[in-house]
Parts: sequence; structure tokens; C-alpha cells
Amino acid sequence: MNKNMKVKWIEGVLVSFLALLVSFSISAQVSQYSAVTDERLRNPEEGNWLMFRRTYDGQGYSPLDQINVDNVGTLAPAWTLSTSLTEGHQSPPIVNNGIMYITTPLNHVLALEAATGDVLWRYNFQMPFDISLMHPTNRGVALYGDKVYMANSDATVVALDAMTGDLVWQQTVANYRAGYYMTLAPLAANGKILVGTSGGERGIRGFIAALDAETGEEVWRTHTVPGPGEFGNDTWPEDTWQTGGASIWVTGNFDPETNLSFWGTGNAGPWAGEARPGDNLFANSVIALDVDTGEMKGYHQYHWNGSWDWDEVSPPVLIDVEREGRSFKALVHAGRNGYIWVLEPTEEGIRFIDAEQYVYQDVFTAIDPETGRPSYNEENKPGMNKVATYCPSLSGGKNWPPAAFSPQTGLFYIPANDNYCSTWGGVEQEYRPGQNYTGTSGIQASLVEGADHVG
Repeated sequence: MNKNMKVKWIEGVLVSFLALLVSFSISAQVSQYSAVTDERLRNPEEGNWLMFRRTYDGQGYSPLDQINVDNVGTLAPAWTLSTSLTEGHQSPPIVNNGIMYITTPLNHVLALEAATGDVLWRYNFQMPFDISLMHPTNRGVALYGDKVYMANSDATVVALDAMTGDLVWQQTVANYRAGYYMTLAPLAANGKILVGTSGGERGIRGFIAALDAETGEEVWRTHTVPGPGEFGNDTWPEDTWQTGGASIWVTGNFDPETNLSFWGTGNAGPWAGEARPGDNLFANSVIALDVDTGEMKGYHQYHWNGSWDWDEVSPPVLIDVEREGRSFKALVHAGRNGYIWVLEPTEEGIRFIDAEQYVYQDVFTAIDPETGRPSYNEENKPGMNKVATYCPSLSGGKNWPPAAFSPQTGLFYIPANDNYCSTWGGVEQEYRPGQNYTGTSGIQASLVEGADHVG
């Protein structure tokens, strides 16, 4: 061992030792904890936020009214906390009777006293030494029973003791060296922890898996790109299904009455559809899965042969909707492709109801009123060695941040991107496991001529 290597080794030992001291100094046991049951997840108390969007329907609505239009302008910070990490923080606070759980980039979990911000315990996940992080962010935890669950950047899931932060189990879901990773908050339902894999930009084959909440053992796995012999495989030429993408990077929603969970899928890869002629099921879709078995019960593809990096990863929100005098439970989705989609889950599958443009869009020329299948302006579709400009941009009319619905106002709230466009072209790219596989060149952003706003 040369001098430089010795210095680096000593530095590493010191950093690890200091990290242990810090971890030890802020560890404390939660004095009281209320177990999170299926019943509580289905009917959460008004003051709690027990999952990613608070309720299984994904509406993101709180019935609390202490903060209102009359006093919101006078709010002042009660406390602040530095997590010591500088990447983007995308985790909603998950709150169970005064105990707040947040995640940070690089897969740390903090348990806080919600009223004061005092740290009760902190868990720092140890990343593999050879990992190459695409997105080090994390979108939160799931609570179930007496455990806290986090999906990690190395495609593992950990279960922690909710009172102490001690590791209960760790399960590998996919191989990070092949480009798989996870950023979503898990979905807890019926004794299972559901997660989905990201990595479409690296040529993975997406899937959703359910783990046993107590043991971490895999219960089922459903791929979002069908393999040989499975329905939809013929929409992928030759062996392109093996690297088709269709990632999952936002938590699904769940309907306990039908036992179906609804997930949004990402775009197919490589980005230019010309590289994989066909509809490319089930990319850019919503899929309905039986929570207990993983069986696919329906799907709707928002756009076929996607060529714009419009990941439709946000799951549709479950909302009671009226159309032509008929009320039904609908799936409502603000698409990255710039349209609001209203769909109806039925025993036969997912039925298209209607779609309406909500930001500037210049790709779709028509939408079939029966099937919801769009037609395209081919000039605005990037291809192999073909540069095209299109709107909305690859960030979409809405990116991953969720939309919300208020049953009080009856309004659907969308963090929208308007008048924002992208330009790029497709190029040949060799697939190499774990490396970029978008097949793009010269990506540029622009605004619609004369636009006076984006947000």
C-alpha cells in the first residue's frame, strides 16, 4: 500500500467512525407508536398523512381547515432542519400521530418529532461502492404495522423498526449493475409492499414487484414490457422488449373495493420510436394490477410508439365523475403528453371516456373518440437521424410532481408546464448494461413564439 492509498484508507475510516458517532448521537427510541393497519390506511385519521398521497385514491387532499385563505398569508416557520444533503428533496412528510418520517437523497430516513423538528432517529443506507447513480433522490417511505419501508437507489428495499430505526430486513429486487434503481415511495396494501423499478434510460425491462411486509420475500412480479408468449409482446420488434424501459418511478394508487392498484409507466427506450416500430405495450400507459396476485386486469396506453420522452409515470387519481347524467368512479390523469385523460375501470378492463388538452400541444392531430388512440403530426416526431421540435417538452405538460383533487371545490389541480418545447434527434446506440441507452443527440429547449408564461 503506497502513501496515498494509506492516507485515503485512514480518511475513509475516520469518516465512517464520525458517521457512526453522529448516527449514535441522534438516535433515540420513539416513545409511543400506533401500528399502521389496513383499516387505518383505508380510512386515515384527519390529522395523519400515512402514505405518499395520504389516501389510496391519490387525491392528495387533507380535510384539516386550521390553515385557510384568511390566515395562510400570516404563516411563519415553526422550525427548520438541515438534512446535510444538497440534492433535490422530493419526499413528502409521512406523519403518524405526531411522528414524522422523511427520506433524503442517498437513502437516509429521518424520524422527527413533528411539533418540534427534533430528530428521534436517523438511518443512513450504505450504498454499494461501485454504484453509478442516475437519480439519487427518493420520494418517501411507506408505513405498515410497526415498520417503515424505503426503496433504494441500488434496487433494494429495507424495512426498519418504526420506533428505533433498526434494520429488520433488506431485500434485493433487481441488479443495479444492469441499470435498475428505485426512487418511489413503496405502496403498502394487504400485507404487501409494492415497488417499481426505474432505469428506462439505461435499457432496463420495467416491472412492479410485491414483497411480504413481514419477511421481505417476493410474492409476485409483473413486467411492464411483455415477454414472448405474453399479451402485447408482438408490439415489440425482435428482441427490443428486453431493453424496452417502461419504468415505474411514482407510487401507484389503490382501490380496496376492487383490489386493483393503478400504476403509470414510463416511456419506451431508446427514445426514438423508429428504433422499435410498434405500439410498445405497456409503455406510456396506466396498468391495473390485482394487489394479491399481480395479474394485469386492464390497461390504457396514452400514446403509442412514444418518441418524445413523455413518461406517463403518474398514476391516475380516483375521482367520482359525472358524464351524460351517469356517475362513476373514474381514473383521471394529467398526462405529460399535455392532455387530461378520463378513464373508467370496468370488469373488462380500462375504458376510454374522453381527453382534453390542458397545455399547448402540437403533436396530436386527433384522438379516436372510441379508443382514445391519438394520431400524430409526423413532422413533430423525432426519428433516427431526424431532428424534430415538439410541444410540450420532454418535461411534459406535467412532470412527476402529483396533481391533486379537492372534493370540497370539485377542482383538479395540476402543476403544469405550458408553452415549453424540446428539440432533438435519434441516433444509433449500442446497448451496454447499466449505461445510457436513450439514443438521443442535441437536446435543446425552447418556448412557443410569443409565449408570456411557462408555469
